[in-house]
Amino acid sequence: MNYYVFDITPPQYSAEKNEILLAILGDLPFNTFEETTVGLKGYMPEEDLTEDVENQLVTLATDFDFVYEKTFIPYKNWNEVWESNFEPIQVEEFVYLRADFHPHNSDVQFELTINPKMAFGTGHHATTYMMIQMMREVDFVDKKVLDYGCGTGILAILASKLKSSTIEAVDIELPSFENTIENCAINHVQNVISFHGTLDTIATDCFDVILANINRNVILDSFVSLKNKLNTEGVLLISGFLVEDKAIMLQAIDSQGFTLVKILENTNWVCMYLKKKVG
Repeated sequence: MNYYVFDITPPQYSAEKNEILLAILGDLPFNTFEETTVGLKGYMPEEDLTEDVENQLVTLATDFDFVYEKTFIPYKNWNEVWESNFEPIQVEEFVYLRADFHPHNSDVQFELTINPKMAFGTGHHATTYMMIQMMREVDFVDKKVLDYGCGTGILAILASKLKSSTIEAVDIELPSFENTIENCAINHVQNVISFHGTLDTIATDCFDVILANINRNVILDSFVSLKNKLNTEGVLLISGFLVEDKAIMLQAIDSQGFTLVKILENTNWVCMYLKKKVG
């Protein structure tokens, strides 16, 4: 998939201005954002940049006083992009996530090797970090797991290492589907079944754990289906949305029959641990 990268810059940089920019740009179809020393980089699939979206961005830039530059990056150049941005992630002494060109780390419980076909800078690190933290709170032993929006397969692979019985992983993007298969092989994981498609592609119900590190709108649109795919005692971990979205997410969580067990926040991103309401 081809992407547009938007370099978004307020007149004077500050962490607070970056948070404001994240909030006002959150409704546009950016896949993710990367914080820079001068503002943000926003990554948007080529097919999502319609004339209407471009006009909305122009209006927001005028109303909120920021400038942006747009760069087209064809799919074939993604490896160069991610290699220049991707850094290892260590989640406490629990997980070390690295590419094959990074050194080993023997001081963690699990070391995962991930070689993405495509990436979006470091913007996903906060949500990935929190999802991994939350996974530490969940009993995966002999559990049936769904990784919804699996990306590079990080969470599915970790679920396998945590002794899940079976894991199904699905992503709408073909490179993510292919990359999940490749990364499972790199990590000697054999109990992940990867699918290319939407949530409707997954015919299985009665999952014990569902992992959804996507974005606000996809999660909101999927709550009913996710609930139907969880067993009675099922756990749903969600991330990929902003602190500013907490209110709307909490309202949806309650109305769709979930209970909030735990919440994490990291650099303006949020992760939630949910369970189905009993009764």
